[in-house]
Amino acid sequence: MEMGEFDYIIVGGGSAGCVLANRLSADPKTRVLLLEAGGKDDYIWIRVPVGYLYCIGNPRTDWCMSTEAEQGLGGRALKYPRGRVLGGSSSINGMIYMRGQAADYDGWRQSGNTGWGWDDVLPYFKRAEDHYEGASEFHGGGGEIRVEKQRLRWEILESFRDACEQQGIPHSRDFNTGDNEGAGFFQVTQRSGWRWSASDAFLKPVRTRANLKVETGALVDRVIIEEGRAVGVAYTIGREKREARTGGEVILAAGAIGSPAILERSGIGGAARLADLGIAPVADSPEVGANLQDHLQLRCAWRVSGVATLNARAANIFGKALIGMEYALRRTGPMAMAPSQLGVFTRSNPRYATANLEYHVQPLSLAAFGGALDPFPAFTASVCNLRPESRGTSRITSTDAATAPSIRPNYLSAEEDRRVAADAIRITRAIVAQPALARYHPEEVRPGIAFQTEEELQAAAGEIGTTIFHPVGTAAMGAVVDGELRVTGVRGLRVIDASVMPAITSGNTNAPTMMIAEKGAEMVLKSGRSRGA
Repeated sequence: MEMGEFDYIIVGGGSAGCVLANRLSADPKTRVLLLEAGGKDDYIWIRVPVGYLYCIGNPRTDWCMSTEAEQGLGGRALKYPRGRVLGGSSSINGMIYMRGQAADYDGWRQSGNTGWGWDDVLPYFKRAEDHYEGASEFHGGGGEIRVEKQRLRWEILESFRDACEQQGIPHSRDFNTGDNEGAGFFQVTQRSGWRWSASDAFLKPVRTRANLKVETGALVDRVIIEEGRAVGVAYTIGREKREARTGGEVILAAGAIGSPAILERSGIGGAARLADLGIAPVADSPEVGANLQDHLQLRCAWRVSGVATLNARAANIFGKALIGMEYALRRTGPMAMAPSQLGVFTRSNPRYATANLEYHVQPLSLAAFGGALDPFPAFTASVCNLRPESRGTSRITSTDAATAPSIRPNYLSAEEDRRVAADAIRITRAIVAQPALARYHPEEVRPGIAFQTEEELQAAAGEIGTTIFHPVGTAAMGAVVDGELRVTGVRGLRVIDASVMPAITSGNTNAPTMMIAEKGAEMVLKSGRSRGA
């Protein structure tokens, strides 16, 4: 089925795709097609902040992928959530608004990606932002993505923040000024106690534009390339095969797992490997699907007494009813909670120029994400290495677009990552040992005090480590795409999503992904004007 010709075809209706659809369709003379393989974001648990518990692992909203068995994690394979609805992972994620550090982007620029330094990208963060305090030196007011304070209070979290100060980690009220070192409460992408996804922010307000066509359930097989130029995409809806054509550009915004898979199915990747799969190589680009980076979190937990935690509050029907009533009446409390509430950024070793550890501190504990809460009061201090040296891959094993790629993050494969992991557990123990937490009599539950030596702590990291859902880098600038996000070797094709990050940012990755789309959209429009001239 021929869908006609568009000026721009956007593949992926996630965080980047929603931004792109908004910006590229602003001119009513420009015809834009947005293809999303997942469904509509009309599930109630997408909107309720605590609903991530019902969205992650749910095939209605999550692709339910898994990694291969990871040697660094003792042979464990991890579940690898990816959003399967409009809004993508912003519809199921932890809602934390975090830009990272100025040094991250300056590092991108210094590695040859001109125009991607902190001073270059800050205006794009601000353009899209609607910060609860309004416009300022570091924040935007009146943009699409709403950023608010969390609507809750937990004594145990405030005490943990005080313990950090006693450990020498200062308080921070804003992690988004370019230097995020300190301890404070995360700001979140919510509006009045509801999740505010990229779809809410950028797509829904413009869905009625006559020049914007949105297709859901549209699984893209490949980019159609003729004489070295992308001229369209082939995709299916149900069992119906379709093609859409463009006289402008095809833009892949399917994420760090989806975009490299589409490139490979289109003949863009390692030529020998693609030939083995029966795919005719179009551009030999062996870095497609390589350079996978992710944040591995170590979920350290302590049992406490004499203080409220969610383990106790949600332990029975009466407690759950009170939680539900509080949210229904005031949009506050545990149902308004992001998965993590308190953030801490610090250094595992003084030789690091900026914070290289991030904590997600929670007034709860559980053996595994999505499982039952522990039957005793406790808190969790998850800690991750912000700038891991380990590199992995995400590559297709089949020409079938419905077959998930092979995801190999190679966690803890680098010696420095293992060293940082052991140091992170030691530092967490030092924080918990401070006077501010002593009155709660904390007892280490995970990994457990039996782990003491360097070798034991590194082994413990492999036992309790799990993804924090931040895959990036698989179509990196300087390797797969250039600084304008154009795919090397194919005209009329760009990748604009988290996969283009040459190095992972020092924090949560959703806000940087939307920034990349904001800046990328401007590049596309500028190029289009040049063609028109």
